[in-house]
Amino acid sequence: MLIDTICHLDFTDFDPDRAAVIERARVAGVAQIVVPSITVDNFERVLDLCASDPSLYPALGLHPCFSHDIEHDLERLDAMLSLAAGAVVAVGEIGLDFRPGQAEAAQQEQLLEAQLKLAKAHDLPVLLHAVKAHDQVLKLLRRHNLPRAGIVHAFSGSEQQAREYAKLGFKLGFGGAMTHERAHKLHRLVAELPLEWLVLETDAPDMPLSGHQGERNEPSRVAEVARLIAELRGISVEEVKAVTHATAVSLLQLSY
Repeated sequence: MLIDTICHLDFTDFDPDRAAVIERARVAGVAQIVVPSITVDNFERVLDLCASDPSLYPALGLHPCFSHDIEHDLERLDAMLSLAAGAVVAVGEIGLDFRPGQAEAAQQEQLLEAQLKLAKAHDLPVLLHAVKAHDQVLKLLRRHNLPRAGIVHAFSGSEQQAREYAKLGFKLGFGGAMTHERAHKLHRLVAELPLEWLVLETDAPDMPLSGHQGERNEPSRVAEVARLIAELRGISVEEVKAVTHATAVSLLQLSY
């Protein structure tokens, strides 16, 4: 079985054919899909969608690349995590994004730190977005020492940073970016890091795989990610599926 550990199935991109997208994922062997929020505006949409299908699992969080009324939105997140306790599998998608044009670093760090505290208070793992900010994210993670750790979504850091995340119990998400021919660093990491550190993702509808540029990404394509990892490691795709599935189930406490 396969798990897509980050897929934004609630986005309007999927409104015309969401049921068909989910069915294509099932046919491809994707048994479970984690659907994270990005703002308070889609908390209820994510929860309602996941309540309609037992193969979908919600995560709630405030993404760094979207505007937030920080005090109000954090209060709302705290309340929703309590209200949906037992259903929500992680706090996410949260993190830091230091690309030009994003919110000020200090504001992002304030938002992330508050959400790490909420994750700890609610005994949940986190789904982390980290772009040009791995060292800063690691610093905050060391400070807060989350018992259930989490997943570094779309990992793009160095081998040393990967090892630092692993020391804290974090797993590394790999998806569309690693399928591209020039992604030599990611290919090396996927081939050489312990398989038990890896989980699979699509980030659909974003981050299309090689050969699908310009297309809407779909959770069914996590099967292609698994096949490439198997090829790079020189092992069977069945082993990749089994190990990554067990890792995600254990970390997120998903039902089989």
